[in-house]
Amino acid sequence: MTDSPDPAASDPPSKDGASTDAASGSEAADALDDGAVAAESDGHSAEARAAGTEESEELAELRQRVEEEYDFEDFGPADMAQMDPEEWDVAFDADTWITGEALLDRVEADLKNRVATRNVFAVVERVTHEGQPCVLAYTDSGYALVEPDGSVEGFGTVLRDTKPVVALCSMESYDVAPMPDEDYLLPHPEEVPEGSDELGNLMMQVVAGVLSLAGVLLVIASFYAVAASYGAPGVAGLTNAGGGALAVTIVIGFVFVGVGLTLFATVANARLSDAFRAEEYRERLRRMGLDDGERPAFLPTESTTRELTDEDRGEA
Repeated sequence: MTDSPDPAASDPPSKDGASTDAASGSEAADALDDGAVAAESDGHSAEARAAGTEESEELAELRQRVEEEYDFEDFGPADMAQMDPEEWDVAFDADTWITGEALLDRVEADLKNRVATRNVFAVVERVTHEGQPCVLAYTDSGYALVEPDGSVEGFGTVLRDTKPVVALCSMESYDVAPMPDEDYLLPHPEEVPEGSDELGNLMMQVVAGVLSLAGVLLVIASFYAVAASYGAPGVAGLTNAGGGALAVTIVIGFVFVGVGLTLFATVANARLSDAFRAEEYRERLRRMGLDDGERPAFLPTESTTRELTDEDRGEA
């Protein structure tokens, strides 16, 4: 007799088995998705690394070009105006900038050195503005106020001269000369001399006098020779000269006199110009307060007066 089939063997799969198969399929799909995401992430990372490498190479090339094009030992307003923002960023690394009191000390020393060498015309002082220490450089027609964070405000030529100084002094690689003596800064108005090159003027006067005298003597001798040819007492050599030689001598004499008078006029004009320039310079110094301590009214600081030093007072 044949055994009947086992009902359990012919039963369809249970719900638990179906759930397990579904879970396995879901995990496989998730694994595929994770692999795709990882591959995509690796692709983005490779692209980012390539872009970063390319950007680094461009920055290196730009930095090298800036270092070759600009002389940072003699960096001035013209160089600053010529720089574009990208060149500025690679030339001056903001992460290594000097700020605070150290920056103010360096700016003050560098500006005073430039004033002492007459590369900058300004009075340089340490002041307090809105509760914080600052460096103030001013003239009779403008000012520059340097704050501890390196920001600069103001107007005029002195602002143009101060901005590159602040940029250089904020760099650790820039060496600032020691503070100069007060004697080398701007003078008292009464100490400004009338002229600057009296020896040169004196030498020109001597040359002008010699030429003028020689010209006068040549002209007189030529006319005397002409007079001698008409019976006046003559001098050997002059009376025997031909008419052409006498004409040349007269012309040379007048040329010498003309050159001498021109040199005298040049010396007189130079002295007059020196006197005008000296007086204009004195007046600018007075307007800056180096005579009475009265500061220009446009300065941003609270006090409009400054305490005069012995150097300011001079002998006046």
